Amino acid sequence: MKLIKIACSAFLIFAFNAASAQDLMSELDSVPKQKLAVSAAFKGLQVCNMQSTKLPAKNEWYFLVSHRFGDLKEGINNFFGLDNALTRLGGIYGATDWLSLGLSRHTYQKTFEFSIKYRLANQLENGFPFTIVGYNTMDINSSKFDPNLYPDFKESNRFAFTSQLLISRKFSDAISLEVNPVFIHKNLYDLQPGTDRKDQMAIGFGGRCKLSKRISFNLEYAARLTPVEHEYYHNPLTAGFDIETGGHVFQLVFSSSQPMNDVAYFTNTTGRWDAGGSIYFGFNMYRAF
Repeated sequence: MKLIKIACSAFLIFAFNAASAQDLMSELDSVPKQKLAVSAAFKGLQVCNMQSTKLPAKNEWYFLVSHRFGDLKEGINNFFGLDNALTRLGGIYGATDWLSLGLSRHTYQKTFEFSIKYRLANQLENGFPFTIVGYNTMDINSSKFDPNLYPDFKESNRFAFTSQLLISRKFSDAISLEVNPVFIHKNLYDLQPGTDRKDQMAIGFGGRCKLSKRISFNLEYAARLTPVEHEYYHNPLTAGFDIETGGHVFQLVFSSSQPMNDVAYFTNTTGRWDAGGSIYFGFNMYRAF
């Protein structure tokens, strides 16, 4: 009889523990699981010339070197563009995981470009469908201005600005797309009548297609939405390749724009991809520290 009582007690204790464990597992299953952010929509901080929604990690430094050589279509006359390149040197710092600050110097108009980039929303797995990033630049044209040509010139004329909203979606491991509304303001703009404006709107489109583990094909196009009287400048079109090599991403690009600062890229592109236009080959190289 004593043995039967011990067996019954053990059974009741086991049943109680099993029921408690089952209730606990049910409660754990009912707790909402945290949705993970989708990463690596773009491998580089730029699609080609246009910014991507990628940001540096916190306390990460990037050193940037970019070149755009001269017009490829002039051939051997300018050594296929090597005779007259434009250069950009810069640094980018990840102040937080969602905020970065940048400074670069461009050969074009001896421009200093300051930038701030900040993430507003992340694309989530089985959740929010887009990554949204804000991007603002301020350009300072440090060229010497002849007072005889610019008698009314003011120091404030050196400044130009862009405000951009980068919206991307990673559709798969191979395909990512981005749309980029842009507002541009220039205190000094082209004096040729009807070719340029003080304030302009544009919208950019970019995409990335992964070709292999370390190489992707990128394409971008920007359309100016503010009409001008004479089409001296054109909408920029750029194609390129991302090549991941250890500690940095190397980008090869072919663009209808030789200038690389955002203000000039969106509003002062003179090249075209058709037979009568100009194409500029170059590269972007980012080194992370």
